[in-house]
Amino acid sequence: MDGLWSRVGVRATSVGLLVAGVIGGVHLGQMRDDRQQDERTRVAVQAEAEGLQFLQVRRTQQIAARAWRHAATSDAADEAADQVRTAATKARKQEKKVIARKAAEEKGTVAFAGEIPTSCKEYSGNRAIGCALTLEAGFGLAEFPCLNKLWNHESGWNEHAANPSGAYGIPQALPGSKMGSVGSDWRTNPATQIKWGLGYIKGRYHTPCGAWSHFQSNNSY
Repeated sequence: MDGLWSRVGVRATSVGLLVAGVIGGVHLGQMRDDRQQDERTRVAVQAEAEGLQFLQVRRTQQIAARAWRHAATSDAADEAADQVRTAATKARKQEKKVIARKAAEEKGTVAFAGEIPTSCKEYSGNRAIGCALTLEAGFGLAEFPCLNKLWNHESGWNEHAANPSGAYGIPQALPGSKMGSVGSDWRTNPATQIKWGLGYIKGRYHTPCGAWSHFQSNNSY
């Protein structure tokens, strides 16, 4: 009898272990499945995050590209506008020169001596002083090219220019001391010399272009 119960106990124990093993196996399999599912979920989430990050980068690149194209277009438009304004300014200056030249020719005061300046800013040094004093003396800009030609020939606009004949200064006053009627600094001051020269021209030839015309015919004025 004891032997029978002993065999029954062994079988029951074996069955219990088998059932436990099956249950354990099922449990382990389920755990493996859960881990695999978790891994797949993690990979999917990571892939989605990377995809979103990629899309964000592409979006940023597209926005930057549009901004660059807009800036480039604006720069090109500004450059084109600047070119148009520059061309218009040059055209207006040229038109003023033509009008001034025509008016002077109609008055018979111009012997062609070069393009008429738009302003005295086109000159420097003694010529700039001479241009300003020409206007101050009542002559127009159309007259200055004639004066420029005349005194280029006479002295090169050098206030210290001296001639063996006794002529001196920018207008080559003969003698130079005549210019003392305008200022005691006539030997060194170009403005004093120019004022005297313009007065001399006005009294004898009426205009600088009248003086230049006379010079062209007689090689003196």
